[in-house]
Amino acid sequence: MSVDTVEKRYIISDAAKIIDVESHVLRYWEEELEIEIPRNEMQHRYYTDYYIELFKKVKELKENGFQLKAIKMLLPDLMSDKPDSNVDELIRKVGETTLSEKEEKTDEISQVGEIESQKTSDFGNKMEQFQMIISEAVSSALKENTTSLGRDVSDMVSDHVIKEMDYMLQLKEQREEERFRKLDATIRSCQVNNKSKKKRGLIGKFKK
Repeated sequence: MSVDTVEKRYIISDAAKIIDVESHVLRYWEEELEIEIPRNEMQHRYYTDYYIELFKKVKELKENGFQLKAIKMLLPDLMSDKPDSNVDELIRKVGETTLSEKEEKTDEISQVGEIESQKTSDFGNKMEQFQMIISEAVSSALKENTTSLGRDVSDMVSDHVIKEMDYMLQLKEQREEERFRKLDATIRSCQVNNKSKKKRGLIGKFKK
């Protein structure tokens, strides 16, 4: 539908009231849908009946759950003079297309699921075979080296026990030495104190 230059012009606030949305919503739709609104000599937006009807369709699609990205794809149909450019017809067409796409997607997902399931099963079987081979190899190696392995383990344990006993004996000796040193210091201290007392006693007798 071509824009008639003699049609009545509406400023954005009046157009918003007619469409029943806020002015900022109308500006947002224009930007997101990339709809070029005519401007007057002062570079102010103006809306004709054509654009008001177009935004009414946009509003109706929004109320039916369509996002602006989807509406932008439908914009050529909304702006055309085709009989099927009305909103109800577009919603029906989109619904049929969406249902068909969903069915195709479901089939694809089902096929992919079957393939992945088969891959998982094959992988599981290979893992079981691999584990069996490893288990047999380890078991065989253990049987062949049981004596040698036992001897190595015994040597390792013996070395460890000897080192631990050495450490414990050294620690015990250190503690005993420390205890004797403290005891010797105590005895010496007592002897010094006794000598001092005796000296004081003798001095006291001489004075008398």
